[in-house]
Amino acid sequence: MQSKNIPTVRWTGEELYILDQTLIPITVKEIKLSNEEEAYNAIKELKVRGAPAIGVAAAYSLLINLKNKTNLNTNEFINFVEERAKYLNSSRPTAVNLSYALNRMINTIKNKKDKSSLELYNILEEEAKKIHSEDIGICQKIGEYGSKLLKDNCGILTHCNAGRLAVSGIGTALAPMYIAHQKGIKIRVYADETRPLLQGARLTSFELQEAGIDVTLICDNMAAFIMSKGLVDLVIVGCDRVAENGDAANKIGTMGVAILAKYFNIPFYIACPSTTFDLNTKTGNDIIIEERDAKEIINFAGVQTAPLDMKVRNPAFDVTPNELITGFITEKGIIKPPYTENLKALLSR
Repeated sequence: MQSKNIPTVRWTGEELYILDQTLIPITVKEIKLSNEEEAYNAIKELKVRGAPAIGVAAAYSLLINLKNKTNLNTNEFINFVEERAKYLNSSRPTAVNLSYALNRMINTIKNKKDKSSLELYNILEEEAKKIHSEDIGICQKIGEYGSKLLKDNCGILTHCNAGRLAVSGIGTALAPMYIAHQKGIKIRVYADETRPLLQGARLTSFELQEAGIDVTLICDNMAAFIMSKGLVDLVIVGCDRVAENGDAANKIGTMGVAILAKYFNIPFYIACPSTTFDLNTKTGNDIIIEERDAKEIINFAGVQTAPLDMKVRNPAFDVTPNELITGFITEKGIIKPPYTENLKALLSR
């Protein structure tokens, strides 16, 4: 079964299904999320991952079995939904799309105490569908703007997975590559494997190969060598949160790629929806970095590779300073420095 036949997130009107990304590429399987605990764990355990996909999944997760609560009065119903949103929002701290989607859902019902609980449920479901459909459109536009940067026979390096497995549409960082491929532009993609959970190896290389795009998988510590040989013309990565000054949090290892790109004079772009810009976060120092379980480092592909009692650091993200970023590819165009002024202008459109 091919992954492209299964959407990353699917809402039937009654039930929520996700493509379990922890099983790819060995198994391509859709799983059902039956309650808020399963939804929380799916986000926490990276069964659904990628900032936009997490936001969409979280929006739908508010709806799981929620029709059963429409017998509550309006205040009780709103309180129940707010508590569920608070619980889901605690699953992962770094990606802003999670809180964005949940806050947007809550805001649609917050001041509608004249409505019945069933009417509020219908409002929530409609909003979740809007978030989902908007994500698909945003990815397409990111791809169209970003594809203009890609020329025949150019080489692109990407880190982690910001393709269609991470969103509802064709991805963010990988969207320009999909559009270029559709246009017949010949490109080469180098995918970092992305330790410790191998999102580049398991997901990016898998989906690009499935799409017929020329992709070469490399270990993270091979990026400098590949760049030094003149094989990389630009870098495009995704992003989980952008501070007001343009500092950007993405999967651990991204900052190192940006430093290398600067050294080799290679343009470094971040592709993300405008919802990823968080003007309430002033700089990258204010972004909360998720620390994950030590077992992800001590074990590799299910095999123990270090002493079990070893002291471990496992930050899931790092922050790339704005001065290393050539531009942000968004659904509203490509944003260049100075970022503090230009990001505010973008969001005011």
